[in-house]
Amino acid sequence: MAEPLKNMYDEAFLRQFADKVKFAYPSFEREAFVAGVMNEDWENMQLKGRIRQIATVLGERLPSQYKDALAVLYAICEDCAGFPYLFFPDFVEVYGGAEEHWELSMQALERFTPKSSAEFAVRVFLIRDPERMMRQMLAWANHSNEHVRRLASEGCRPRLPWGQALPVFKKDPSPLLPVLELLKADPSLYVRKSVANNLNDIAKDHPDLVLEIAGRWQGHHPHTDWIIRHACRNLVRKAHPAALALFGYAMSEESDPIVTSADLEVRPSALEIGDSSRLEYSIQVQEGEPLHLRIEYGIDFVKSSGKTSRKLFLLSDKTVPGGSSLSGSKVHRFADLSTRRHYAGEHRIVLMVNGVETASTSVMLNVSTNRQE
Repeated sequence: MAEPLKNMYDEAFLRQFADKVKFAYPSFEREAFVAGVMNEDWENMQLKGRIRQIATVLGERLPSQYKDALAVLYAICEDCAGFPYLFFPDFVEVYGGAEEHWELSMQALERFTPKSSAEFAVRVFLIRDPERMMRQMLAWANHSNEHVRRLASEGCRPRLPWGQALPVFKKDPSPLLPVLELLKADPSLYVRKSVANNLNDIAKDHPDLVLEIAGRWQGHHPHTDWIIRHACRNLVRKAHPAALALFGYAMSEESDPIVTSADLEVRPSALEIGDSSRLEYSIQVQEGEPLHLRIEYGIDFVKSSGKTSRKLFLLSDKTVPGGSSLSGSKVHRFADLSTRRHYAGEHRIVLMVNGVETASTSVMLNVSTNRQE
């Protein structure tokens, strides 16, 4: 099983970080900082809890004036880059929310985000004052640094994973659109992915709005075309008629299905968590004109509650001649990941063509005798 991300915050990391702070701020009490972070609750804290714990205890040991505390962090931030240093922007969220700190906090988030990411920290400011914060996001969307431009989009995603949801933007995403308009042909793929994910979030509540935007943007720039295709991926998977039509996918009619026959097999059909199965599929498509097909397989993963949740995996996305016979295989490993834990039970597997289920089978997943629960 993959090592939990929270374990990167061990005593060695904290001591190394404390040494950096001590160098910039000689009054810093290193031992008190480490002891305060790794208190009796530390072992039970998950990743975000540990990030907040570090940020909170750090603030207790830095100068009491917010501006002076930021100066210490500025002195070491160039040497504190990467995912583990998410507690820098979290420090701003914890200690910089007061009205008198607004400008300082915006400057700090702008400075820290290239080193890790301030996408989570900005959300509390969006919740408190969405209009003012969206003006800031609009300014960041014009920034020369790609990390800051990405923050403008990623930070205001209505449904950011691991982040606080933004109900006001789930209900009405219109304040987000000027930012996305500015970034719709951004030269950075890092930024474009964020714009696409923001639109994908919006599509979950307002699919027609996203399809209208996609239709208006389509065909003007290759970067923009990539964004809208990625943004509409779930609408395509759900076989939304307007999404299929927008990207030229073939659509089935009840009396004229695009797939005339399909088969899906999995071997072995019984295995332990951590093992792999080979999926083999075959598809026969209707005669006539060429067809643009998106072929995927979906697995209904059993959750700890016994319910299931489907995850789709792309097999092929291409145009084929009418009357084609298609076949292929794919090895799927049922191994635990940091983002997915497997549970015993029957897992249904489906073959999807342009969002329509065409064949299905199942595997029985059992607990490995070597697995530690």
